[in-house]
Amino acid sequence: MFLVGQAVARRMAERGRGVIVNMASKNGLAGEVKYAHYNASKGGVVMLTKTMALELGPLGIRVNALCPGYIVTPLSQQIDPPGFAEAYAKQYIPLGRTGRMDEVAAAYAFLASDESSFIHGETLLVDGGHLAQ
Repeated sequence: MFLVGQAVARRMAERGRGVIVNMASKNGLAGEVKYAHYNASKGGVVMLTKTMALELGPLGIRVNALCPGYIVTPLSQQIDPPGFAEAYAKQYIPLGRTGRMDEVAAAYAFLASDESSFIHGETLLVDGGHLAQ
């Protein structure tokens, strides 16, 4: 993520504008048991985003991070045992359901659009209220 960000930032700096949306996770903001490796990597993305925002903002480049919670994907459907997603949602997500890929895509599109032109250096949670607990 660092190397890709560096490469695209150079091109954006030449144009004097751009938007970078890094993909982090709610696990980059709060830990979860048995996910130390994942939590640490996503926490790194959050701090990379904030530092990039400080460094690239003066060059006209906005940088934010998207932090999805539990999103059902083809991979999660393959590796999670039957009933896991539903039980997890019932126990941890105030909306009572897991997220969908299209909900993450919509948030990503918003952060990349001019509609979010004054949002910079932020992490946007898309987690159904999980971290509000």
